Amino acid sequence: MAVRVVTDSSSDLSPELSEEFGIEIVPLTIRFGDEEFVDGKELTTEAFWTKVQSSDVLPETAAPSVGAFESTFTRLADDGADGIICLNLSSKLSATMQSAQLAAKALDGVTPIEIVDTQTVSGAIGMLALHAAQRAEDGADLETITSEVISMSERTHLYAALDTLEYLKRGGRIGAAQALVGSLLSIKPVIEVAGGVVAEAGKVRTRSKSFKFLVDAVAASPVERIGVMHAQADDVDVLIDELSKTIDVEPLIGLIGPVVGVHAGPGTVGIAWIDSA
Repeated sequence: MAVRVVTDSSSDLSPELSEEFGIEIVPLTIRFGDEEFVDGKELTTEAFWTKVQSSDVLPETAAPSVGAFESTFTRLADDGADGIICLNLSSKLSATMQSAQLAAKALDGVTPIEIVDTQTVSGAIGMLALHAAQRAEDGADLETITSEVISMSERTHLYAALDTLEYLKRGGRIGAAQALVGSLLSIKPVIEVAGGVVAEAGKVRTRSKSFKFLVDAVAASPVERIGVMHAQADDVDVLIDELSKTIDVEPLIGLIGPVVGVHAGPGTVGIAWIDSA
């Protein structure tokens, strides 16, 4: 049997894509106060965004347990997997990878397992997982797939334009005064995931300028794969249209899920891409 691919729900892969390519998703947990939901199983992305906008409680996320990864790895090994590659969100942002590593140790001697810290989040992980699954389908071995994915992760970029500062404020990432000033000035922050952490990439005054910032960032790169992620942004087609004028690579379009959405907020639009080797 071929190599099997596992990732966590921060990858924002749709159920349809993960099923089509045989990618296993280990979900994080979303908490709204005393309510707890398993990402993607007890709470869909669409239901999450509906709940976010009607709830006074700031949701939180929790990493999957070691057992959640171990049961997935065991099932794939029992099904005859030649090896397993597990792609996780940045270890600097979550304990998810640590759970995966501990689970892999429990299966020492059962089947080869490679745990990869992608150093990124959301659709950027999704694209790496899709590449791994496609290569597994081609018959590539675990060592080859792992090497390719690590190389690609080092050439991966992710930028996101936030529509509001409210969620950064509610999450304690910026102060209330800073958020108030930013809102009064109509500041639209652009963030970047680089080196496994989230950093400010720039500040612009309008939504259109934040989109231009994203497109310009892509235009400066030799793009191999690209994805556009959004948090129910009704203007995402504007960005996609501008992007199509810049590059001729068809983007993978997806929704930003709870793990990233908790901090970014509704209306966020992001671009992830992988530079050509």
